[in-house]
Amino acid sequence: MCGIAGIFDTQDKRTIDQALLAAMNQTQHHRGPDETGLHAEPGVGLAHKRLSIIDLSSGQQPLFNEDGNVAVVFNGEIYNFQELMAELQRLGHVFHTHSDTEVIVHAWEQWGANCVQHFRGMFAFAIHDRTQQTLFLARDRMGVKPLFYALTDDGLLIFGSELKVLTAHPALKRDIDPCAIEEYFAYGYVPEPRTIYRQAKKLSPAHTLTIRRGEPLPQPVQYWDVVFDGSNPVSAKDAEHELEARLRDAVKVRLTSEVPLGAFLSGGVDSSAVVAMMAGLTSEPVNTCSIGFNDPAFNESEFAAMVATRYQTHHSLDIVDTDDFGLIDTLAKLYDEPYADSSAIPTYRVCQLAKKRVTVALSGDGGDETFAGYRRYRWHMNEQRVRDLLPLSLRRPLFGLLGNLYPKADWAPRVLRAKTTFQSLARNDVEAYFHTVSFNSDELRSRLFSANFKRSLQGYQAIEVMQRHAKTAPDHPLSAIQYLDYKTYLVGDINTKVDRASMAHALEVREPLMDHPLIEWTASLPPDLKLHGQEGKYVLKKAMEPYLPDEVLYRAKMGFSIPLAAWLRGPLREQARAALLGERMRDCGVFDMDFLRELLDQHQSGLRDYCTPIWSLLMFEAFLRNAG
Repeated sequence: MCGIAGIFDTQDKRTIDQALLAAMNQTQHHRGPDETGLHAEPGVGLAHKRLSIIDLSSGQQPLFNEDGNVAVVFNGEIYNFQELMAELQRLGHVFHTHSDTEVIVHAWEQWGANCVQHFRGMFAFAIHDRTQQTLFLARDRMGVKPLFYALTDDGLLIFGSELKVLTAHPALKRDIDPCAIEEYFAYGYVPEPRTIYRQAKKLSPAHTLTIRRGEPLPQPVQYWDVVFDGSNPVSAKDAEHELEARLRDAVKVRLTSEVPLGAFLSGGVDSSAVVAMMAGLTSEPVNTCSIGFNDPAFNESEFAAMVATRYQTHHSLDIVDTDDFGLIDTLAKLYDEPYADSSAIPTYRVCQLAKKRVTVALSGDGGDETFAGYRRYRWHMNEQRVRDLLPLSLRRPLFGLLGNLYPKADWAPRVLRAKTTFQSLARNDVEAYFHTVSFNSDELRSRLFSANFKRSLQGYQAIEVMQRHAKTAPDHPLSAIQYLDYKTYLVGDINTKVDRASMAHALEVREPLMDHPLIEWTASLPPDLKLHGQEGKYVLKKAMEPYLPDEVLYRAKMGFSIPLAAWLRGPLREQARAALLGERMRDCGVFDMDFLRELLDQHQSGLRDYCTPIWSLLMFEAFLRNAG
């Protein structure tokens, strides 16, 4: 795992400021502390920070082809690089290293922009082709690895693995995008392709961008998409056996490493399945690590211990105090833009623990989206059965009225929160799912924002992100929301969280459940093999029954959560009030300050649970403070 950075002159071959390029690269030193690479020539500069994993002796970057006309900087892993190397050698290409990076160079020479179709892995890379006067940017199918870019006013294309690489360039304008703020307070992150700054973009997953000197900047091109067709005629039992084989293969290709390797083990189904497969593929005990909490309501460590004992892993457990809230500023600096998923705190800690033992860790991320494991999938499908009974023209006024009249009951179990259910039933499918996943509802955001800020949005609403993706979503309601999560939550929240937390500790994380051949196969399965009645991850759980205890497979999902509500009424009480009601929030002009005070008063008195909006406001204030 590494960090990449670069400058490409889209108009001419002006001299590249090497000191500036080095400074941009240095902002991401944490991503690759082992080596630094820098190359500059008229019109282009490429930089790299290396975390050495494969071919430790000769994998330095930028890496060039034989005549020096093609160069690459690369972040990630190409898991099928050995097969590709053999294929390219048969086609006449000569290799000088044993690294997966060199495969990218020769694949570009052989297949051009279609090279990405041949890669199995997680990647973000930039290729400079001197002969073609071209810069080529690419990002992996599932968006595991990040890539940011911006075109400055004087025609320089700047790019990097983190947004801080771009903000280190003085030509980047730091004008905040109002639409990004609306999206952040709806989703808890800024979805692709937007960033918090108007001028900067994220390259979306499964997209490439080809920039040719002297030509206008084109739009990114999508090269892959997951297709949910449910057409696979496989029986349930055969699906279980095939899934086991495919999961084992996805794990196996991720075990190549010349440095210590292990796995996260949360005690949930996904990470436990990955560890079970690893144990059958290695002769040495698997290194596993877990985070536990001193509050039993948030502690899953006993289930992780069951799996560790069963497979005799070398297991590490750290117990984290549930008052572990000292990372707010650290997280703001890591993420470079507002990010409100509070599980970033335990994720940071588990990466910190893992780095003490290993340099590469496998995770179970992606399993909930792929196998329909989230509780919200069940809720959505239960509500969908009601939506299917009545046309929207009847549901909208009927349930809209009930939703307005029914009191809000934050304290109650979801099954008793009829207000939320009525509100969902009054919406169409996409509106209902957006309502379910929103950090802060439309109503709350309307009260949160000042009148001037709402005018700056010019009618823009965050649901437009989902509506855009819904145009290519499958028809089946379960597959549709899985697809929406692939496009939004998985990449914008989960992958962002894991990338920044792991890279903060120079730890590489590999995700077998995001293996794209596995994703393509599971998308072909009938939806009821994923959500079977009220049982999510049905086929995965059945496939893992020979490998994992029922206590792990069939217990209630806990999640990687922290006691936010209690923090904000107790040890974070005064810090939250000082941050949210201070000059910085008032001067930014975004918020209705009277409503911020009301939020705090009602939450801290115990009248309402506003922990989610308050936390999102805290992280926004921390962004403003650290962005300068």
